[in-house]
Amino acid sequence: MNNTQNLTERELLTDLLNTEKEMVKTYAGNITESAGHTLRQILTRHMTECAEDQLCIFEEMNRRNMYPTKQAPQQDIQTAKQTMQQLQSETW
Repeated sequence: MNNTQNLTERELLTDLLNTEKEMVKTYAGNITESAGHTLRQILTRHMTECAEDQLCIFEEMNRRNMYPTKQAPQQDIQTAKQTMQQLQSETW
């Protein structure tokens, strides 16, 4: 029995989006727990592919107004940049 017949496009895309997000998190966790260079490369490649898929799904949902976003205030953007620059200078 196929239950997807009862789901809307929005519900299906939301499920796909959330699945890709969870997969990125799972890959990231496994990368940090892996000691082998080859395995880390493979996991990193797969995580990047999931992140790209997630972005494509998000952009499609955004285009269809299923996941609307709004512009951040310029001051918030500047604050975030400064915070990241400070964090980077403290960790390098």
